[in-house]
Amino acid sequence: MTQESNQKLQKYLSQEFEMKDLGALKYFLGIEVARSKIGIFLSQMKYVMDLLIETGMLGCKPTDTPIEMNHKLCEDIDWLPANKE
Repeated sequence: MTQESNQKLQKYLSQEFEMKDLGALKYFLGIEVARSKIGIFLSQMKYVMDLLIETGMLGCKPTDTPIEMNHKLCEDIDWLPANKE
């Protein structure tokens, strides 16, 4: 989006809604947004750290996920889901 089209969109939206231009997005709803030449990266590290501090669990040991990766929940490979009709 060009700067001119961005300004037009902001002008239109400000006529319809009360809004402010807060600059580039850095943090929103517990998600940190970081931009680089490669792309946009999303992280919840700050949210998780705040949560661990709030619950008094900052010093706890990390653990692996409780389920093995790519675990099949059905042993029968040829199993088909039930027809819901």
